[in-house]
Amino acid sequence: MYIRKKILFLLPFLFSFIVFSQDIEEIIVKGEYREKSISEEDSSIVIIQSEKIKSQAIKHFQQLSYLVPNLNYAASDSRARYFQIRGIGERSGYQGTPNSSVGFLIDDIDYSGQGGIATLFDVDQVEVFRGPQGSRTGANALAGLIYIKTKDPTDEFEGTSELTFGDYGTQNIGVAFGGPLKNEKMKYRLVMRTDYTDGYRKNIYLNKSDTSKKDELTLRYKLHWEIDETININFLVSKVDMDDPADIWTIDGSLNTLSDRPGMDSQITDSIGIKITKNLNNFDLQSLTSLTKTDVVFSYDADWGNPDSHFPYTYDYFSETLRKRDTFSQEIRFLSKNKDFSQNNPFEWVFGFDFSELDESNVTKDDGIYGDPSDPFGPYASESSISRNYKSENLSVFGNIDYFLTDKTKLAFGLRLENWYSKYKDSNNESFNPSDNMSGGKISIVKKTNNDSNIYFSIARGYKQGGFNLGLDATDNLVKQSLIYDPEYLTNYELGVSSYLKDRDLNYSLVIFFSERKDQQVLISRQVDPSNPNAFSFLTQNAAEGENYGIEITSNYLVTDNLYIYANLGFLKTKIKNWESRIDL
Repeated sequence: MYIRKKILFLLPFLFSFIVFSQDIEEIIVKGEYREKSISEEDSSIVIIQSEKIKSQAIKHFQQLSYLVPNLNYAASDSRARYFQIRGIGERSGYQGTPNSSVGFLIDDIDYSGQGGIATLFDVDQVEVFRGPQGSRTGANALAGLIYIKTKDPTDEFEGTSELTFGDYGTQNIGVAFGGPLKNEKMKYRLVMRTDYTDGYRKNIYLNKSDTSKKDELTLRYKLHWEIDETININFLVSKVDMDDPADIWTIDGSLNTLSDRPGMDSQITDSIGIKITKNLNNFDLQSLTSLTKTDVVFSYDADWGNPDSHFPYTYDYFSETLRKRDTFSQEIRFLSKNKDFSQNNPFEWVFGFDFSELDESNVTKDDGIYGDPSDPFGPYASESSISRNYKSENLSVFGNIDYFLTDKTKLAFGLRLENWYSKYKDSNNESFNPSDNMSGGKISIVKKTNNDSNIYFSIARGYKQGGFNLGLDATDNLVKQSLIYDPEYLTNYELGVSSYLKDRDLNYSLVIFFSERKDQQVLISRQVDPSNPNAFSFLTQNAAEGENYGIEITSNYLVTDNLYIYANLGFLKTKIKNWESRIDL
């Protein structure tokens, strides 16, 4: 069996009227183990700096997707939580193992599968790494990694603010400021932001225009403390509150909804992060600790209507899921000093350990009633409630060595070994405890052709942990075993070139990639009861193999000091081979 898919995405003329200087600053990659020039990067990467974000009046990361070829997102009623890179990634998270194919980090804190909090006020830059990042991030980055770096405290006091009013009740208020404290070795930055809009839908049944509103709050505080010349502590605490009702689905495709029980697609995430750096004689020691606590309410009017719109039939269904997720992560890194040819040291290396823990619980309640006036036995009512608990632990050891053959040629080797253990139990007496040992890595060579151009070739292997399926009638051990699926592995071959032509003010990059997928995880779904919009079954299985290949082109052209043109092209073709699903699905 073959499944093929093509995506062709071209944005030839998207204009931004910005004042640019002719001096182009060096672009620094900040999402790697150590900061480095983009000319040393051996991945297909798109970096969007703060100036471009401001010029687009962008409030959330999902609005940047058109700037990145082969990046897509999936959103239900509110902000996007799930992303896909090169056709790989989740589109929903209704049930099953909460695995992610696209890693999502903000200031080195992992929010994979929780992308709804990615507001962009006071952000330094956004980096999108396309292709497996198995040696960098592990099981959450089979398809790639999204890294957001917010602005750090500054040596001198500075601040910025933003105030916006618009149609549909739009009110955006943001302020960020910071600088040194009385103790000159300590500096801070405080960010406060609120975004509100009534939404673009009107519920004509309830006579309300705010049932799809967005009422969002972002708070962030950073404190950097230089204890002495050898020890630095970076502290971060943040809160993002997305109070976003869910009422956008319409029966007739108009902008007027008819639901009598509008839902909610909200998320509250609290985070704490501490990064400690100790400079030793021959290497640096880093400790990165983070904790997150997330509460999600996901509910919807499953019939999209009300008694009047469905008359003479009785048709009323509703679903609500309350989800809580707590995470803890501890990473230890040992980083060598930077290369120094004068000291006969052509190496840069990193070695470390990573432990992460995820604890998630949710309660799903569905209710509904269906009645046909011609059916003497109706109406038929249904009601269900199920609680689930899932825990997982990941322990990794990783390392990377960069060997500089010359000042312009680098050979890199990366490796990560990871152990995953999980435990699941629900109120329907289903239980699973799968575990796996996985590995990924990367080999690459990068060559600078001159100060503003480079070419690279890489072979990278990524992985995604396995999992289990729920609610599919596991009546015996053989059937239960079929509900567990194995990890997926992806090997990516990539050739890339990038250049900046100063005489033409043109910056471009070209990437050609081919990926082989082993034990590809394939998700299918089916509506079990045609009269019940909440009655769906989901099944994830391992296909024998798959292929993804394509081309990615990005270009920026400075026409004048005030006119900037960029064009992006992404081509992707995918194939799934030798896959047989359960006949009943």
